[in-house]
Amino acid sequence: MALHHLRPYLFSTAARPIKSIPTRPVEGQKTGTSGLRKKVKVFQQENYLANWIQALFNSLPPEDYVGGTLVLGGDGRYFNKNASQIITKIAAGNGVGKILVGRNGVLSTPAVSAVIRKRQANGGFIMSASHNPGGPDNDWGIKFNYSSGQPAPETITDQIYGNTLSISEIKIADIPDVDLSSLGVVSYGEFTVEVIDPVLDYLELMENVFDFQLIKGLLSRPDFRFVFDAMHAVTGAYADPIFVEKLGADPDCILNGIPLEDFGNGHPDPNLTYAKELVFTMFGSGAPDFGAASDGDGDRNMILGRRFFVTPSDSVAIIAANAQAAIPYFQSGPKGLARSMPTSGALDRVADKLNVPFFEVPTGWKFFGNLMDAGKLSICGEESFGTGSDHIREKDGIWAVLAWLSILAHRNKDKKVGERLVSVEDVAREHWATYGRNFFSRYDYEDCESESANNMMGHLRDVIAKNKPGEKYGDYTLQFADDFSYTDPVDGSAVSKQGLRFVFTDGSRIIFRLSGTGSAGATIRVYIEQFEPDASKHDLDAQIALKPLIDLALSISKLKDFTGRDKPTVIT
Repeated sequence: MALHHLRPYLFSTAARPIKSIPTRPVEGQKTGTSGLRKKVKVFQQENYLANWIQALFNSLPPEDYVGGTLVLGGDGRYFNKNASQIITKIAAGNGVGKILVGRNGVLSTPAVSAVIRKRQANGGFIMSASHNPGGPDNDWGIKFNYSSGQPAPETITDQIYGNTLSISEIKIADIPDVDLSSLGVVSYGEFTVEVIDPVLDYLELMENVFDFQLIKGLLSRPDFRFVFDAMHAVTGAYADPIFVEKLGADPDCILNGIPLEDFGNGHPDPNLTYAKELVFTMFGSGAPDFGAASDGDGDRNMILGRRFFVTPSDSVAIIAANAQAAIPYFQSGPKGLARSMPTSGALDRVADKLNVPFFEVPTGWKFFGNLMDAGKLSICGEESFGTGSDHIREKDGIWAVLAWLSILAHRNKDKKVGERLVSVEDVAREHWATYGRNFFSRYDYEDCESESANNMMGHLRDVIAKNKPGEKYGDYTLQFADDFSYTDPVDGSAVSKQGLRFVFTDGSRIIFRLSGTGSAGATIRVYIEQFEPDASKHDLDAQIALKPLIDLALSISKLKDFTGRDKPTVIT
């Protein structure tokens, strides 16, 4: 990325001369639910990234960063190394005292949160476009996390956007590029860069959360097989040290374990569509007992048993129901449970049985952070393959895998070799027998024309405005329909227009949202849920059980009429 030709120094400290670069606003720098995401070529435009970073510093109180420590890392995708140098120099130019950066610019999103919390840093930058493809022609992203390790709230991201509209100068230190390949400390006057091992702090935290000896006992069994697909993304840097070196898993259990800047030309989204190799392995003959995958930046996960898929909504509910018995960190029981609004109600039923507080929040992990900081929330999840707890302030893919390994290890700890092991499917079916099954599916229509997508949402808002409780939709009776809004119970902040809901008297739900995680176009997400208490019906295929609701959703929305789409891009 080119920077404007430098003007004379504004001021200088020993070995840290600070320069001012004139700039002007550029369009399109409003952040979505998880930071700013665009195509790489957009970020490579003159001053595009530099403007946003400077606008961030202009939005923060000086006491939040001057002389302080910030963490920097990312998922290893293309442009991260160049961006690391730009961010480091602008941080130095704005008076930051120290940057902690992962070796080669690599830190998973959960690891950034962990490092911020352990090192008591003022905050941190995460360079990632999450589960979106990487490479010169694909996506890049940036977001900022606060001192608790949680994503910056909308009050700050809105200020950042406002400052991008009026920015006129970039403050940058005229220092050499930092060698990110070697661990160690380099100083430029009062400014210090420390290149850290990306795994150590995170691994130490995981050892404090889980019983590694219990898990190691499971993974060392000759009658238990495990496979983890890193999808050539950031968890490849963590899989071998954690699963193989610490927990004794077979080295061959790691699929696609070498992180690549373009994720091996893959789409690092751990779902049934994009994690094809893992799905083929787990649904094939001679399948392993347990399979899992994580995404680009390591904060999402997919859980599979032998020829059995665990929905993310069920996964967080099952983890919550078993956490006290299987995971030492939760030995006193969870303080509270929470899910994003589109996620199925399976977790609600666990909270009710455990008699702990429950919260329904908008999509976006930042909405869980205040609840955690206030001591109200322990375990939470999103249907979009995000699961986590208050050990950090981000969702955490490897944490979810370790949680499932803990549950399986606990259930099988007294089983002798040769005895039938309790399987992933057994755990899920026992859960359904206790709590009932929430059939759930999500239809994603990616890269829709934005105007058409917005017109469809406008049509649905008109439908909601005209409908009243008690109206019939075929065999379903409307309980209410609304545009979800949320008031934070901790600080009173409010957000609106978070998703259109049609909720029926039998507990069934249809939800429509436009996703904010893409870099171009619009993604329409349609969520369909139906609760089934009858165990004799739990074997139904979800798509068959939900077909009447799916047909109703497509009819209400007129999705095909507005978008021209005959079928979704992804079904989960």
